[in-house]
Amino acid sequence: MSVYLYELPTTGAISFADFCNDTTTEKLLTTHISDATQARANLRAVLKESKRAHDDERDHLKLVKILDDYIPKLRGIVACVSSGQIELKSEPVFSWRPTLSANLFNHSARLNLPSLHAELACTLLTYAFALSNLAHAKVALLGAYERDRAISEADRKLKDGQLTVAADLLCRASGIFSYIAETVLVQWDASGNSAAVAKPPDLSREVNNALAKLALADAQTLTIRKLLSRSAYDNNVAPGPPLPKSHPPPALVSKLHLECAALYSSARTLAKTSSSSSSSSSKGISINKDGEVSTDLRKYLSDETAMHEAWSHKWLGVDAGENGGTERGGDAVAFLVWAKKELEELKGRKKDRVSEELERVNVFLKHYKKINDSLHFQPVPSQADLQARIPAGRLVLAAKVFVPPQPAFGPGSMEDVRRQAEALGLQEEEETAQKTTYAGAGSYF
Repeated sequence: MSVYLYELPTTGAISFADFCNDTTTEKLLTTHISDATQARANLRAVLKESKRAHDDERDHLKLVKILDDYIPKLRGIVACVSSGQIELKSEPVFSWRPTLSANLFNHSARLNLPSLHAELACTLLTYAFALSNLAHAKVALLGAYERDRAISEADRKLKDGQLTVAADLLCRASGIFSYIAETVLVQWDASGNSAAVAKPPDLSREVNNALAKLALADAQTLTIRKLLSRSAYDNNVAPGPPLPKSHPPPALVSKLHLECAALYSSARTLAKTSSSSSSSSSKGISINKDGEVSTDLRKYLSDETAMHEAWSHKWLGVDAGENGGTERGGDAVAFLVWAKKELEELKGRKKDRVSEELERVNVFLKHYKKINDSLHFQPVPSQADLQARIPAGRLVLAAKVFVPPQPAFGPGSMEDVRRQAEALGLQEEEETAQKTTYAGAGSYF
């Protein structure tokens, strides 16, 4: 079970002071504008550093922390522009290199994207990528710990906890992708300055909704792995039937895989929808293959859909074999034959991963076929018959709704709240002083 690893974008240098004019009387925002420029320069630097580094050298946590610093400052700029405390001297243009297009290479030029909405969308997209990649890195460090016969129970539980942390990061990423699709891109379109922009797939609502589903599916795969962790350890010596007592109900495991398959499949459909809708953009601007989602992403979604479908059929077969009694001996064989067929079709695309699973499926199939041929004598139903009996999937995790951080300054910030409270306090003091003065005035008679 895997987590998708994103290629991170890069961005050009920019100074907010070049287009932001502090209109406050006291020029309270000049320092904040400078701080926002520095925070964005830090983001640009770490993205360039990540671009040059090897996969195992990239510091995803550092990128997350830098984005945690920059996003509130960017929201402060947006809030101040909206309130009129900052006046735009000209329409800001931010350059970003998208990474989800099928037609982009490492040397491709960045795209110039106008408006603060574009900057917010690209920054949040990078944030979601960083959280996903951090989850990927955490999982990669674990290795196949649940199959380590020498691991202690305490260490196994500790590593189970890391799977929970990684799944939580993916749920956060899913919420951010959804927020980009349903809020930021909608606001950008409503502003009227996005119509003439040939957006890459990274900035389409369909693709961001697809990425939200992908992240949630990846998170659920980690939950399945954690659920099977103890039984995988217990089953190390003699894999196959009968299942160890620590094994969760096979019917539940199959439903979890079915939901993963549905999420990946839906994400793939959305990604293809984006590609077709981008083939001819508004106002005659053609973006050719830049509107198509990258081959790597589409392949990942296709492979994961097929893999989880095969897993779901495997566990439906195991459930029939373990819990179905004599009446479902044929079902057990049929579901496992189906799973074996699907895995063999996948073998050429994911050899190492599929070969190991094929071995496990063959162990179960051989066992249940032998029992059915010698004891149960149940007919083996066709694949079409089985299809009608596939249950609905089950989702055990939900995306974490993204709540944008408070602006670092300007309307809605803690600084602004304090200033208003201080102003209110001074007003109350003045009113109290006036009342006291008036009360003393009675001494004149």
